[in-house]
Amino acid sequence: MESLLDQGIPVILWLQQFSPGLDGLFAAITFLGNMEFFLIFLPLVYWCIDRRVGARLSVIFLFSAYVNFAAKWMVDLPRPFQFDPRVRAIVHAAGNGFPSGHTQGAVVLWGFLAAVYRRRWLWILAAVLMVAIPLSRLYLGVHFPLDLMGGYLIGGAILGLYLWVEPRAISWLESLPFSGRLGFAVFTPLMLVLVFSGAGKGVVTTGAAFAGMAGGFVLERRWVGFSVQGSMGQRALRLLSGLIVLGLLWAGLKVVFAGLEPALLFRFVRYALVGLWAGFGAPWLFVRLKLATPEYGLGDG
Repeated sequence: MESLLDQGIPVILWLQQFSPGLDGLFAAITFLGNMEFFLIFLPLVYWCIDRRVGARLSVIFLFSAYVNFAAKWMVDLPRPFQFDPRVRAIVHAAGNGFPSGHTQGAVVLWGFLAAVYRRRWLWILAAVLMVAIPLSRLYLGVHFPLDLMGGYLIGGAILGLYLWVEPRAISWLESLPFSGRLGFAVFTPLMLVLVFSGAGKGVVTTGAAFAGMAGGFVLERRWVGFSVQGSMGQRALRLLSGLIVLGLLWAGLKVVFAGLEPALLFRFVRYALVGLWAGFGAPWLFVRLKLATPEYGLGDG
């Protein structure tokens, strides 16, 4: 394995010869794979563009992120700047390197959207981002080419499996009573967290957000049933108000829970509440503020 890492160092050093001239460009590109981007993008799709696609996108993305954190923990490989002092970490990166979460996330998120909407421009955008985001990770010195290959392979496998299983899974879930859907949505991510509880806060974070959002989706269909239709002004106000509360929850609970033990339990609660707000709380608020209208047939899944 060490020889494979050695082979990647010359590639990274060659790219970094263009630093600092391209630092800003590649930092901007890599932001499209950061947690902060997804905290904005996933709610944007779910609240303002396409509720059903947004829910499905959130599920596959959060499951992929969970798998990525678990794989990093199991494989336990260093990042380039930890492996070779000649490599500079141009942006901050913590934890293990393999597989690349940015690469895996790009394949899953943009590949899913392209596969669902089947628009030529979206396929082109997806292909560009699937190359540009991973390339930025090499340039910034935080991933080896081997990490990128792992991200491509795992992301592609998750995307293909999800697209194959999803229609059957949705039919099965819609056949369940409300309590069965809610229980499955909440306890499946909880069980995933328990399976790899030793993997640390990454698995806890994604599992908690997964449980909160999935449970929120079920509650929203039962008690809210909002429609994403509306004027551009209404959609903009949805995004703004929803993200303000989401940010307050995310940052505020971090302060409230600081120093409390067990830390991972409070982290789970924090991200579960953030996910619940995104999936259920925000749509409820949008309807109450008349920024969104309820659909007919509540409880239809």
